[in-house]
Amino acid sequence: MWLYAVLLLFLYFIVRVYRRIFQRSSPSPNPFATDTRRPPEPLVTDQEARKRVINKGFTADKVPENLDAIVIGSGIGGLATAAILAKAGKRVLVLEQHSQAGGCCHTFIKKGFEFDVGIHYIGDLYERSFLRTLVDQISDGQLEWVKMDDLFDNVILGDSQTWRTYPLYSGKQNYQNGLKTLFPEEKEAIDKFLELVKMTSKKALSLVIIKMIPLQLARFLIKTGIIHWFTSVFKLASIPLSDVVNKLTKNKDLRTVMCYTCGNYGVMPKDASFVMHALVVQHYQNGAWYPKGGASEIAFHIIPVIKKSGGDVLMRAPVQHILINEDGQACGVTVKKGEEEINLFAPVVISDAGIFNTYERLLPHELQSKPAIQAQLNMVRHGIGGFSVFVGLNGSKEELKLKAANYWFFQENNLDELFKKYFTLNKEDVTKECPIMFVSFPSAKDPTWDDRYAGKSSMIIVTLTRYEWFEDWKDERVKKRGEEYENLKMGIARRLIDQVTAYFPQLKDRIEYIKVGSPLSNQFYIAASRGEIYGVSHDVSRFAAEAIATFRAKTPVKNLYLTGQDVFSCGFLGAIHGGLLCASAVLHRNLYKDIMNLKKKIKNTKVKKEA
Repeated sequence: MWLYAVLLLFLYFIVRVYRRIFQRSSPSPNPFATDTRRPPEPLVTDQEARKRVINKGFTADKVPENLDAIVIGSGIGGLATAAILAKAGKRVLVLEQHSQAGGCCHTFIKKGFEFDVGIHYIGDLYERSFLRTLVDQISDGQLEWVKMDDLFDNVILGDSQTWRTYPLYSGKQNYQNGLKTLFPEEKEAIDKFLELVKMTSKKALSLVIIKMIPLQLARFLIKTGIIHWFTSVFKLASIPLSDVVNKLTKNKDLRTVMCYTCGNYGVMPKDASFVMHALVVQHYQNGAWYPKGGASEIAFHIIPVIKKSGGDVLMRAPVQHILINEDGQACGVTVKKGEEEINLFAPVVISDAGIFNTYERLLPHELQSKPAIQAQLNMVRHGIGGFSVFVGLNGSKEELKLKAANYWFFQENNLDELFKKYFTLNKEDVTKECPIMFVSFPSAKDPTWDDRYAGKSSMIIVTLTRYEWFEDWKDERVKKRGEEYENLKMGIARRLIDQVTAYFPQLKDRIEYIKVGSPLSNQFYIAASRGEIYGVSHDVSRFAAEAIATFRAKTPVKNLYLTGQDVFSCGFLGAIHGGLLCASAVLHRNLYKDIMNLKKKIKNTKVKKEA
């Protein structure tokens, strides 16, 4: 009885402290006070008009005056943070080192084909979901989303002699029933797995709260164990995915189907946190969506929101340093323009460049050695590298029988062993073994594709690779890395294409164009420090309670904030949550509560109209 009373008092204290954080010092205006959606305008296909928005180059005279914040990097985390701050009346400048805005949301056009580089599918975008409400507001409702086929994911196990295809369907009941149809003897294991996913996902709010309350309070709750009185999510976060599924079933194919989405964050099941995996599975339970008009629409429609408040997004603006004033506070950045270095100043600096780039490359050496910064760096390691093959196909989706779905290929049904054997290969052998790959057809997902690229289709193949296989050429200039590098890159690409065309034989003689991106390409185009596509590794150590609490928007350097996938988790959803957490910290507002209130307001307005 006494313990229960103490717990209630402590909970009351935490709530009071939490409210005080976001009600102190004249909080900024609510950026989600009103619904800013308007009817979507027609798709802009004029490339020159699009370039004026997403390819606007940096010059000193284009920098707005009296900036409130500077954001380094224009991935969805950086753009989301900037747009939210702009909706609160802040003048924000986003600086992108690449020639096009968007980070992993950008696309490129070559030889009459358009390819997305990172947005393959996104879940939880049904009408009036939390994510849809947020995305609608930071784009003024201009982003349109197309639902993919109900059969949105296919898991293919084995080689060309033993292929077994397991289709996954959208809709929670369809998803569950589909699994039970595929594995009729495993109904109990399937029910337990999905119940664990559901239960874990419901507790995910604790992962947000622990990042928003004061760090010292969070550490106190963790070290004393009091945090576990409130939620079990932090204990679940320390359990490896393989431990969970291996206890549920002995069926290796079902284990693989339960685990296949670990490819969405690049960690083998024995090292993956069950919480991270549960969030990914839950994210796609209601199906998957794709941006109408392609992934570049994301930046194209968020940038005008940033500009409304006097801010801007400028490309070809590589940030060299974060400026620190005599009080040890971040006060601006240095941008390289040709041979000149230009200093830009703002009271708030936000980095979407990733924790390793921010702390090890952009901060002055004396700050890099701060114990608090070194402690954070010691908690994480670099994520796995990504390797992409972009293929242009001659023929429409109807001719080629392409579906708005994804295909996951695994040559074995023991993913831990498969990953282990693959990642211990040397670069001389890697062209012979590509046992893991993701295949998707962006052209089949976008209903506007045929209007823009009639009679053509696009395919992307993605696999995971070690940075070390390509490290010998890291200091060479892009497109000038030599024959040995090209042979390695194309050797892997040809192996992947051969495997795909064995499954889709109708594509074999329809290939018109091939472009390959290695971890070094990621390093050059999206400034990934070691070619990683998911930021820091999303392994169990990343989801230890102390690490979850420590990796937050506010950094040990005053007025310097982090946004994007290293703040919360990877992917579009994780990075945009990183943006929301960052904006909450800068504005001293609980923006999660603001969005939920707006979501309710929109629902009530619709009910009244229908009545």
